[in-house]
Amino acid sequence: MTKPLWNCVTPGIPDELFERLPGIPMSKCEVRLLILGHLRLRSQDVFWDIGAGTGTIPVEVGMLCPDVAVVAIERDEDVAELIGRNCDRFGVRNVRIINGSAPECLEDLQPDPHCICVEGGRSIKEILEFCWQRLVVGGRVVVTTTTLEGLYSTSECFAQLCVRHVQVVQSAVNRLETRGNRQTFAAVNPMFLLCGDKVD
Repeated sequence: MTKPLWNCVTPGIPDELFERLPGIPMSKCEVRLLILGHLRLRSQDVFWDIGAGTGTIPVEVGMLCPDVAVVAIERDEDVAELIGRNCDRFGVRNVRIINGSAPECLEDLQPDPHCICVEGGRSIKEILEFCWQRLVVGGRVVVTTTTLEGLYSTSECFAQLCVRHVQVVQSAVNRLETRGNRQTFAAVNPMFLLCGDKVD
């Protein structure tokens, strides 16, 4: 019997265990833990991850919450295939992969989600406006961005949509690294995380 790559029940899969493609972003382990904590998923929820990239969030959610229906949306065909390979690497079976551009590819997607995470996309505002209509009452939205423009447009859209219980967090993580014969702390690229609830 093959030993599983990750046999822990808690999240935090090391970055190097994921298969990657050059130039495709990946949520680093420490940042991933921050995102996972803000999703606030419940058993039997439907979770959409838009702009899933390498697939680290769908894999972690899939392993941590086997009763959650995870939908990973990715517009690039090669990257969508990468998500599938990473799900296979970790034996995750509750992730459905949609290869298409949001929000168009979400039109006929059922059932409606209880939680949405937007990790990328050409128009955050357009994606958020569409997803907000589909999000169930009591549902939650989480957006990640690394740019000031993304922070501004998401904040503006949250206000227009009347997102409630809004939280904004910026990650600040440093990792100990060995460089030559010295050890030094290197910063993990900071990220903004915005989240809130749909109450009515």
